[in-house]
Amino acid sequence: MTSTLRAALWMMGAIFSFTTMALAGRSLSATFDTFEIMMYRSAFGVIVVCTLAYATGTYRQIGVGAIRGHFTRNIFHFAGQNLWFYAVTVVPLAQVFALEFTSPLWVIVLSPLLLGERLTLVRATAAMIGFVGILIVARPDMAGLNAGILAAASCAIFFALTYIFTKRLTRTETITAIMFYLTLMQLIFGLITAGYDGDIALPSLSNAPLLALVGVCGLLAHFCITKALQIAPATVVAPIDFARLPIVAIIAMLVYNEALDVWVFVGAAVIFAGNYFNIWTETRKTA
Repeated sequence: MTSTLRAALWMMGAIFSFTTMALAGRSLSATFDTFEIMMYRSAFGVIVVCTLAYATGTYRQIGVGAIRGHFTRNIFHFAGQNLWFYAVTVVPLAQVFALEFTSPLWVIVLSPLLLGERLTLVRATAAMIGFVGILIVARPDMAGLNAGILAAASCAIFFALTYIFTKRLTRTETITAIMFYLTLMQLIFGLITAGYDGDIALPSLSNAPLLALVGVCGLLAHFCITKALQIAPATVVAPIDFARLPIVAIIAMLVYNEALDVWVFVGAAVIFAGNYFNIWTETRKTA
């Protein structure tokens, strides 16, 4: 199996995790604000990561040599993730994901500057094809611009920077170190932002499983993305995430009765075509 195909499989794990996290986050929004969700998610993550690190002995891989890089990566991630959690509670999921998915275009633009990766015609074309598919599916109405839409659009930039700085960290840092600082720093940021007013909502027996699910999916998603970025360039990995849109659009229709029409499937076909073109070309180059 080629490196591009292996990276694509890891990204499918991330797609499943992010979709599940969106559904759980929307359910939790009636009780918790976005900062509280992030805080509990990160607290759960710290416990899991530390347990696994000590069980496997990989805790020895955690150092402070790249602490500034971890801090920068996690500032971008914390901002993007909070904007995303807010958006999924106030905007139809398909529209949130459509605006979020401008992120690969930012990755393609910024990777040559920040990572030194080549911007090939194939990668740029695949991203543009995928973006056209997203517009076909969601057709965002800019006349109805509101805080939720602005949050969804803004989180794309922060997620692109997260992709890029994660890729940079994979050059010197292990997955254990990246996941440890991810959860620890997000927990600190969450405690500060959720507790600044002295009022933090406590979990109950009914919502604790959903908070745990958000924690598991958050860890799994970032583990899958980090593995994919270790295997393939960011400009190859990021566009694969386009496939998340038609999946979440169908789930939103079934669970929340959000509108779904034939254009969702037309757009999904275009998105698949862009991703297949990219993966097929990269596979032929490494075959």
